[in-house]
Amino acid sequence: MKKIASLFILILMFSCTGNAQNTPKEKNKTYKIEKTNAEWKAQLSPLAYYVLREAGTERAFTSPLNNNHKDGTFICAACKTPLYKSEHKYDSGSGWPSFDRAIKENVELDVDYKIGYARTELKCNTCGGHLGHSFNDGPSKTTGKRHCINGAALEFVEKDKL
Repeated sequence: MKKIASLFILILMFSCTGNAQNTPKEKNKTYKIEKTNAEWKAQLSPLAYYVLREAGTERAFTSPLNNNHKDGTFICAACKTPLYKSEHKYDSGSGWPSFDRAIKENVELDVDYKIGYARTELKCNTCGGHLGHSFNDGPSKTTGKRHCINGAALEFVEKDKL
């Protein structure tokens, strides 16, 4: 009886590991703007390509946008979609530009397991470019979210130039 119970538990354990953590991302999702890797490489700086197209991360405290306190909008460096308003930017101390929210519908949330556990990845909803990650340690007086964004994925447009 113990052998049957052990076998049942073993089978149950393997069946429960199933697909929950291995659910594939929407590999076939299409974006409004799609280009070949060669086209993106021709358009973007090497760092912007690494961040936006290869889901890389720039070194902390290296982006001039981290200390940008002007009024305006942060747009996708690849497709120029407005992503974040300056009024939602704050200093998280992380070394990357941080926002407590995105412009509605312009940033999509995805899940990545690149470092061994699930993180909420943020992508441009127009071109699919990797922006950074979302964490739940943002300002408690607003959304409680911290969108930790690579400066190389952004460009800044001052308010009077929109």
